[in-house]
Amino acid sequence: MVGRGVVPHQGSPPAPPPRPPMAKQPPPGTGAKPGLHPRNPHRGRYDIPALLAVCPELAPFLRPNPSGEPTVDFTDPAAVRTLNRALLASVYGVRHWDLPPGYLCPPVPGRADYIHHLADLLATDGLPPRGPATRVLDVGVGAGAIYPLLGHRSYGWSFLGTDIDPGALASSRAILAANPDLEGAIQLRLQKDPARILAGVLLPGETFAASLCNPPFHGSPAEAREGTQRKWRNLGRPGAPVLNFGGRAGELWCEGGEVAFLSRLIEESAAAPQACRWFTSLLSKSSNLPPIQAALRKARAPHVRILEMAQGQKRSRIVAWSFQEPGR
Repeated sequence: MVGRGVVPHQGSPPAPPPRPPMAKQPPPGTGAKPGLHPRNPHRGRYDIPALLAVCPELAPFLRPNPSGEPTVDFTDPAAVRTLNRALLASVYGVRHWDLPPGYLCPPVPGRADYIHHLADLLATDGLPPRGPATRVLDVGVGAGAIYPLLGHRSYGWSFLGTDIDPGALASSRAILAANPDLEGAIQLRLQKDPARILAGVLLPGETFAASLCNPPFHGSPAEAREGTQRKWRNLGRPGAPVLNFGGRAGELWCEGGEVAFLSRLIEESAAAPQACRWFTSLLSKSSNLPPIQAALRKARAPHVRILEMAQGQKRSRIVAWSFQEPGR
C-alpha cells in the first residue's frame, strides 16, 4: 500500500525533541478513534483532566455524553477552537494558540495523522527522520500553522509555510511569537500570486524533504454550503448549519475544487522536480483519484504512492509523488 522513500540526513542534527505520548488503543465502545496511525497520540479518549489542567477555559464547553462522561460539543466552533488549544498545550507544549474569527480550525488528531504517515514515507530502514535537517514545505499553512507545529514537536523537523492570505500569515506569526522556541524552526512566506502555488514563492535552489498540502475541497461556494448542510443533517441538528471548523473562501473552495488545485500543483512540481524529494497532498474524495492519477501520468512522475488514512468512519488519503530515484 505505502512505499518507502528515503531522505538522506546531512550533518549531525541536534538531539530530537521528546516524542508525544502515544495512547494505547482502547477497546471498542470506549470512545476510541480507530484507524489513526499507531504513533498518533490521539487514538484514545481525550484526557479531560489533563486538558483542563493546561486550558481551564475548556470547562464551559464540556457536556456529558450518553454514558455520563464529559465530552465536547463538536458543533460549536468556539468549543472546537478551545479543544485544539488544549490539545496543543497538553500534548505538544504549544501555548497561546488561537485563530482570528472565521479562519479554518483544523482538527488536531487528523492533522497529526498526516504528519505520522509522512514520517513513514520519509523513513530510512523503518525509522522516521528526526531533527531540523528534515525540512518540509507546507503549502497553504493557514492561520494556525498546525502542520508545522505538529511536525516540529513530533519529529523536530523544520518548516517553511506559504500562503496567499496575509491575514493567515499574520495569525501564524503571532502564534510563533507567543512560542519563541518555535520561531527558528518555522518560517513563513507570502505567495503573492494567487494563481501560482510553488512558482514565485520558493527561492532558487531551495529544496525540501517533502511538501504537504490540505487543498480546498469544494469547487464553489454553493458546494461548500451543501457540504456543511450535509454534515449538519448527519449530526441530527435542526436549524441553520454552522461552520463548526470555520473556514474562509480560499480555505474551503476554489474553482474546480481539489482536482483543479492538485492538478495545478502536480504541473508546477514537474517544472521544479528537485524542489521536494516527495510532493504530497491530501485528497478527500476517492472519486477524484482517477483524474489525479491521470495528471501524474501526464507529468511523468515515476514514483507515486497512495497512503490510505482513516478516522472512525471517515476515509481519506494522501497522494505522494516523486521525480527522484529512491535512496537519493
